[in-house]
Amino acid sequence: MAKSLDCKIKQKTFIAAPQAKVYDTITNARAWDDFFTTGMELDPRPGGICSFCWQEWGPDKYTLKVPGKVIEANKPDLFVFQWGPEDKATTIRIQLTARDNGTVVTLTEDGYKDTPEGRAMIVECAAGWGEALTLLKFYMEHGVTYGSPGVDS
Repeated sequence: MAKSLDCKIKQKTFIAAPQAKVYDTITNARAWDDFFTTGMELDPRPGGICSFCWQEWGPDKYTLKVPGKVIEANKPDLFVFQWGPEDKATTIRIQLTARDNGTVVTLTEDGYKDTPEGRAMIVECAAGWGEALTLLKFYMEHGVTYGSPGVDS
């Protein structure tokens, strides 16, 4: 079995919204569908399902479903889940910190395997999580939703 990479993804942004409101958004499947997914399933309790789904997403119109489960849910500070097949699952921690009349969102992901596939996925997901946090910021601060042309969200 391949060992895990000795590095992790780290993305951070400031959102001009209260910490509890940001937490409620990241623990709500419909909200994720408004800004980043299409058909997400989420039971935000430890042990609950956390299945990310994209249908004809983005300019390449890709379709993907990634199963996962919630590991930790501590409102309003921390939401942790794993996603991916069990033998390749990675762990995502979303830490929320109140600051300057808003919230600093710090997302980290680790557990990628030290394989060609694992190295390719960490690069792809680093970009994807940066996109997700940017879309979350625009959604929460300006009400901007994201939808691929021709796909109902």
